[in-house]
Formats: sequence, structure tokens, C-alpha cells
Amino acid sequence: MASAFLYTNCTTTNNTLNIVEGYNSKKGDHMIIIDYKDTHPIYEQVVERFKTLILKGAMLPDEQMPSVRNLAMELSINPNTIQKAYAELERQDFIYTVKGRGSFVSGDGSLVEKRKREYLEEILRLARELLEIGMPKRELVLEIENLQI
Repeated sequence: MASAFLYTNCTTTNNTLNIVEGYNSKKGDHMIIIDYKDTHPIYEQVVERFKTLILKGAMLPDEQMPSVRNLAMELSINPNTIQKAYAELERQDFIYTVKGRGSFVSGDGSLVEKRKREYLEEILRLARELLEIGMPKRELVLEIENLQI
């Protein structure tokens, strides 16, 4: 199993807490950003950031998640908030819990494909709306082709 998180930097600017996480893996550094001005609850921000890290492969299957207590201390938030985020991640099959050992990243390879399908369905829904309000199909296709990553 991979090692847990080691935090190397913590700053607060404009009511946003930035945390840089150093992994002992070869994936490099990653950042969790909690924005206190955001209308989304803090637990949802934590959930979304971990989902992104897992989907991008920054967190590997069976890698141990930071403990609720340690992450709560590092983020300076209530442990119940982290517990709620972990419960939601587990409900969505991004992590699993081993009693007495902690939480771990799920090894389910279908998560990325499932997320791609969800995003594609959303894009197609929006494209239909654009076409319905009069955007020419050719213009929509050109916009997609001109996307830069």
C-alpha cells in the first residue's frame, strides 16, 4: 500500500485555505483548496477535490487516505466535516473503509468511464439546448474543435 499524505505547505489568502500535499509516490505534488467564500459546503469541496485526484490517477487504487483527524487538523476544520466527506466518497464508490485500518482509494477502474459518460451526457444535453435556441450545428462543432487544453 502507498503511504499517507505529508503536508508541506499551508497558507490562507482571501478566505481560501491552500494546502499542498506531498506524496511519497512518483505522481508529484497536488493541491487541496478550500474556498470559504464558495457557496458549496466545505465537505462537498473536499469530496470534489479527492474525486478529481482519484480520477486523474494522482491517488492510486488501495492508497490509504489521510486519517479523518489528521486531515481535519491540517485543514483546520471540524472532523465531522471530513467524516461526512469520506462517507460521501464511500457512497459514490471512490473509497472503501477497512475497520480499524482506515479508508483507502477504491480500485474500481470503471469510475473514470462512468464519469466520462456522465460528462458526455451533460455536454450533449447542453448542445441540444444550444441547437434549440438557434445556434448553428456547424458553429457548435467549430467551437468544440477549437477547444484548447
